[in-house]
Amino acid sequence: MAVDGNWNIVMTTPMGERKATLTLNNAGGTLTGTQGADGNSGEIFDGTANGDDVAWKISITNPMPLTLAFTGKVSGDNMSGEMGIGPMGSFPFTGTRA
Repeated sequence: MAVDGNWNIVMTTPMGERKATLTLNNAGGTLTGTQGADGNSGEIFDGTANGDDVAWKISITNPMPLTLAFTGKVSGDNMSGEMGIGPMGSFPFTGTRA
């Protein structure tokens, strides 16, 4: 299933639910795009797409400087997976096509 397009994602974190927008483009298995939340956005990096499997990273500064590592599966207009927050562990996320 194509992952290209705009997504609304909800991340379950130690600080409660966080919402973000995600724009993805798959070119030959390389995933690029932007992710934004709370008025800030940035380019994703290390993005891959292989069949229904997707993965990407984003660096954030709010609430603290961190790199978030996402791994998930796309199923139609839905996406779900895990978001790794370095030493804090991994937490679930879900997404729906915008």
